Amino acid sequence: MWTEKDGKLEQIFKFKDFSEAFAFMTRVALVAESMQHHPDWSNSYNQVKISLVTHDAGNRITEKDHQLAEAIDKIRG
Repeated sequence: MWTEKDGKLEQIFKFKDFSEAFAFMTRVALVAESMQHHPDWSNSYNQVKISLVTHDAGNRITEKDHQLAEAIDKIRG
């Protein structure tokens, strides 16, 4: 579930292992690139933390962030 924290949309995704986490990041990267909207994220073994904020809109949450969050949710299934 996406939460708003420190002016960003955030979610932590957990996977079976590193390979699944990395595969998820690859799929998200392709969608983000096609949308020209890129997440701030980190990976630690089987977890991926994603933060969304629109940098060119003054580092605030915009519709772009909500659209990317929705696309990420579809990838996660």
